[in-house]
Amino acid sequence: MKFKLAPLSLALVGNLLAAPAFAEIYWQNNSLTYLYGKNFAVDSGEDGREADIQQTITFEHASGWNWGDMFLFVDHKWFNGHSGKDGRTYYGEFSPRLSLSKITGKDLSFGPVTDVLIAATYERGESQPDGAPNQNYLLGPAVDLKVPGFDRFAINTYYRKPDGATGKPGGQWQLTPTWAMTIPVGKSDILFDGYIDWVVNDAGSKSRGDYLAKNFHFNPQLKYDLGKALDRKAGMLYVGIEYDYWKNKYGIEDSRAFNTDNNVVNFIVKAHYF
Repeated sequence: MKFKLAPLSLALVGNLLAAPAFAEIYWQNNSLTYLYGKNFAVDSGEDGREADIQQTITFEHASGWNWGDMFLFVDHKWFNGHSGKDGRTYYGEFSPRLSLSKITGKDLSFGPVTDVLIAATYERGESQPDGAPNQNYLLGPAVDLKVPGFDRFAINTYYRKPDGATGKPGGQWQLTPTWAMTIPVGKSDILFDGYIDWVVNDAGSKSRGDYLAKNFHFNPQLKYDLGKALDRKAGMLYVGIEYDYWKNKYGIEDSRAFNTDNNVVNFIVKAHYF
């Protein structure tokens, strides 16, 4: 059985965006984040060593609609000692989720599950040196959960199809939990949020050169609400750290000759606006 995710994902997104009479926004949140970290795996300098410094500016948008929700982000990264186009690159994701309870008008909650959804993601990075596209299409079921102590908790399950992959099985299965938790501290709060991208199987073939290794990406953030501490509006200005652990980064299998296990702490400043 073959999965054709690109047409499915693009058709889903197109239908949602092309129906203004149907689409009604309930809420939205936009933010800009600055991240600073050192010694990232894979993103290497011309001498083959790990990049000493990586800085990132990230734009994020999240919104809730009468058909579901949407999240997107775009990273602009630049490196110290990175080989390539003046040491800069970009990466982005667009992730709409279709709520089956909102679309059908029926209460689909049961136990800790508050909603059942269809999740799609389009990932896009800078093209390869040979001009080949660097993009992936993801599609699968998702659930929102009510978990004590958490502001939100969701689990997305995807079939992940790299653009142009030819090997069998030709794609990978991915499990993506996301969460947020607010912890009161003195006159302010600490926000603990993040995600896990767990790609559970290998794909392609080493002999053909299209091999992608299973990988595990753990990316939590711990941020202090500085705006609230300064008697400003809560939830607008944060400072903190991000931990970035990625085993077999980019699906490249780790080896003694080439370290692809990322283990980095970033410093963060994040500003929200609506």
